[in-house]
Amino acid sequence: MSGIEHIPLASDEAGAQKQEPHGESTVATIAAITGNIAIGIIKFIAAAMTGSAAMFSEGIHSVVDSGNGLLVLFGMRQAKKPADDGHPFGHSRELYFWILVVAVSIFAVGGGVSVYEGVMHMQNPEPSGNLTVAYVVLGLSILIEGASFMVALKHFRAAKGKLRTLDFMKRSKDPSLFTVLLEDGAAMLGLLIALAGVFFGHLLGIPQLDGLASILIGLLLMSVAIFLLKETKDLLVGEGLEADDLQRMRSLIQRHPQVVAVGLLRSQYFGPEDLLVNVDIQFSEGLRAEDIDENISEIEEVLKAGFPEVSNVYIEVASADDITAYRSTLG
Repeated sequence: MSGIEHIPLASDEAGAQKQEPHGESTVATIAAITGNIAIGIIKFIAAAMTGSAAMFSEGIHSVVDSGNGLLVLFGMRQAKKPADDGHPFGHSRELYFWILVVAVSIFAVGGGVSVYEGVMHMQNPEPSGNLTVAYVVLGLSILIEGASFMVALKHFRAAKGKLRTLDFMKRSKDPSLFTVLLEDGAAMLGLLIALAGVFFGHLLGIPQLDGLASILIGLLLMSVAIFLLKETKDLLVGEGLEADDLQRMRSLIQRHPQVVAVGLLRSQYFGPEDLLVNVDIQFSEGLRAEDIDENISEIEEVLKAGFPEVSNVYIEVASADDITAYRSTLG
């Protein structure tokens, strides 16, 4: 590429990693679906035999997680549909929509039903049935759920790199990378809560503790759902590059030998691997139209090399007055 200095931008000094392809998320999601279907069947059988509200809530939890996994896979598939006349920028945001549906499902179905069952059980406690069955089922569920969680955790760690977990979740533009992890983590914690409710309810002779466990499971699910709702809402409304990434992109453009100044630089994610960039650039005086076209093409290539998620670049040729007017808006 003529006249352009290449700058490696695969990761910045803070260790931020580029997004993994959806294939990594798919593996974790399929593992979660498989595990949840098996666990859900076992939990409902155990709930019928023991009368445990916490066990029933966990069964609901597994059913919801299975359905949510299918929705995430469907969202990934829909997001890959090519652009058309009605959707000139593609369908990448379909993933964000279906993750939003997942969050609502977790809150309303998983959390709501669990809280309701817990309240009903506390108001009308029933003596526990066969606790041996409950313990065996909970033990098997913890093993299966643990295996699914480890698969999700492995792919999540590979994606986040050196970033802290919460920082990565907030910066990531691919919620499918952590949705399954959050669901599996909540499932593991929910199983431990259910186990504690059944055990201490029987040990202390307080059957209401089983209902309390169900309520706690519901509140846990609602907390996960609220986090997902917030992150997905921001992506649906339209998020762009983080401030440090915008500055790196601006610096990259500025290094082109024919660029005099960089004005307004805007970006917006339509999907995890679908970033639109619009930038005003003042080029050197005396360039012919064909020279400017060539420089624009070179800058587009450099941006896509430095930021692999860039899918569309729109460069506006700006005058010195335009740049001055832009800078005046910055104070």
